[in-house]
Amino acid sequence: MNYYSNGKLLLTGEYLVLDGAKSLAIPTKFGQDLVVEKIKEPQLIWGSFTHTGNCWFEAVFDLPKLRLVNCTFKSEKEGSAEFIAETLLAILEEAKRVNPAFLSSENGFVVKTNLTFPRNWGLGTSSTLVNSIASWANIDAFQLLWNSFKGSGYDIACAQNNGPIFYQIQDKKPIVKQVEFNPNFKENLFFVHLNQKQDSKEGIAKFRESGRNFDKEIAAVSSISDAFLKANSIIDFNKLIVEHEHIISSIIKLKPVKEKLFSNYFGEIKSLGAWGGDFVLVTGNEETPTYFKNKGYETILSYSEMIL
Repeated sequence: MNYYSNGKLLLTGEYLVLDGAKSLAIPTKFGQDLVVEKIKEPQLIWGSFTHTGNCWFEAVFDLPKLRLVNCTFKSEKEGSAEFIAETLLAILEEAKRVNPAFLSSENGFVVKTNLTFPRNWGLGTSSTLVNSIASWANIDAFQLLWNSFKGSGYDIACAQNNGPIFYQIQDKKPIVKQVEFNPNFKENLFFVHLNQKQDSKEGIAKFRESGRNFDKEIAAVSSISDAFLKANSIIDFNKLIVEHEHIISSIIKLKPVKEKLFSNYFGEIKSLGAWGGDFVLVTGNEETPTYFKNKGYETILSYSEMIL
């Protein structure tokens, strides 16, 4: 069995998507697949592989009790094998709670996950995993996400759709609408990686700390999402980016990324998702890659390289 889930980028509505803003999200050409093979032994043998084919995490669980036997995590940087194994275990246990038949057969499984993008890109290592496990367990992926993590769920919607979507939470339910977003200036759009991974949980916690009512800002960002689809020129699009950055900056009390890192850049720059890391959306021209490479940012993708 093979399950594939798309990666994600949130073009509008970061943070406010949690409180019901209409947000524009787009699936990426990059994602993660999950391959399941049956074995006779009552064990779940798990291997997670990078985009270059290296195994970065391994774990063995006894079935049907889902007891962790051992795990290894090949990274000097973040977390520990135990932490990652516990996170995986929590997802699997929740899937089993929703569908008791899941992982309850007498046989076991070898599972391999394969990313098609570097782990530090922030395109949805966790969301693609949650979505694929939900498909395997035959349960609702949004339910699995919200019962095992926090977040808006736009990333799950991207994992399941092969084109741009409007995403909104209404009455605690995800509303997903496929939309046309095919700007005639897409050759002027780039995605630049900021050389650091941003923890969205941290950003969400900061947003929640304010405790304010954001109805006005939610309405403004929702209308910017609509305007993104209708923008006919890069000039109009740039104005929308500046307006959106200003709104989010005033809420989370952080400087927009352009002001902070690239004040002399000739185009506009918009944070995507949690501010401070991962990819940003950049408007520009053929000079854009040179500008960012000179600043030490080597990962620059054109719109057509990134977007599904």
